[in-house]
Amino acid sequence: MDGPTLHDVAARSGVSIKTVSNVLRGTKGKVSAATAARVYAAIEELNYRPNLSARRLRTGRSDVIALVVPDLRNPYFAEVATAMIGAARQAGYTLLIDETGGDPDVELSAAEGLYDPLIEGVIMSPLTLDQRQLGRRSRSIPLVLLGERDYSGPCDHVMFDNIEASYQITGHLVEQGYSRIAVIGRQDDPPHATAVKRLKGYHKALRAAGLRSHRALAPVVPGAPYSKTAGAQAAHQLLRQEERPDAIYCFADVLAIGALRAAHEHGLHAPADFGLAGFDGVEEGRFTIPTLTTIAPDFADMAALAVSALAERIRSTAGIEHRDIRCRYELVIGESSRRSPASAPAS
Repeated sequence: MDGPTLHDVAARSGVSIKTVSNVLRGTKGKVSAATAARVYAAIEELNYRPNLSARRLRTGRSDVIALVVPDLRNPYFAEVATAMIGAARQAGYTLLIDETGGDPDVELSAAEGLYDPLIEGVIMSPLTLDQRQLGRRSRSIPLVLLGERDYSGPCDHVMFDNIEASYQITGHLVEQGYSRIAVIGRQDDPPHATAVKRLKGYHKALRAAGLRSHRALAPVVPGAPYSKTAGAQAAHQLLRQEERPDAIYCFADVLAIGALRAAHEHGLHAPADFGLAGFDGVEEGRFTIPTLTTIAPDFADMAALAVSALAERIRSTAGIEHRDIRCRYELVIGESSRRSPASAPAS
């Protein structure tokens, strides 16, 4: 026997099929809370489950898109995923989520739609996928890329200016009176675009302030994506130096949280003993002691721009040229970089 249909749900809840569809899509502003509650009650009573394959046969569309990130345990990507779910639902799409672990073969598979014919488009934050690999795709599915790596070709790229953001947060540390500023996040083999751009902004700010950079103040962090463990290990190297840094700028909040733990083990605390700044604006940084100074991207803006760009590519019957799309971000001043008068250098 065939299962319950959309018609059955509409009849049980006393509404139109269009209203049931709006409820299932999460379309806000079109259905009252009371009506939505009746529809959800009917769905539970009938044990209704949408048939995506049937929908595609009927309309030519599945309304399914995918988000692919390197590591869902990383709070930055978890926040990206949360924002994308909301933006996709608002646009009427079902969002599937997968992670790659930074594996280049998995990233290429994701850029081709994960071998799933129901997936109409992909939003992906790649770690290793480069322009050459992107050109080898066997399935040219609509694609929007997130992250710091530069791309061209038939896809869109949503991100903010990482060099300028890194320049701003390093400049903030300089303005606080710090002069021996270390960085955690440098990568050499291979150098990920995140590390390259944020290091470039850091060096730019030091030069503008007339400060020298020291290689000993930029320990190499192995692997990607960044982690608390990597942050703690690099902080241990810095804090064992005879002449310790007076501030540490981490290229990710998870690195900064790891650095806080390492400092605690050395009997040191930010900002009393050193200044600390992160990058990514994750929620966890608002609850650390001290709260983190960080660069906070507007996750909702990023998600809305990415889903809108992907939906436009899905609907378009003509080719769309590559677009670089900028989302908003802000410098958030937390407790970790506020230098107390007692620790500030004498003028």
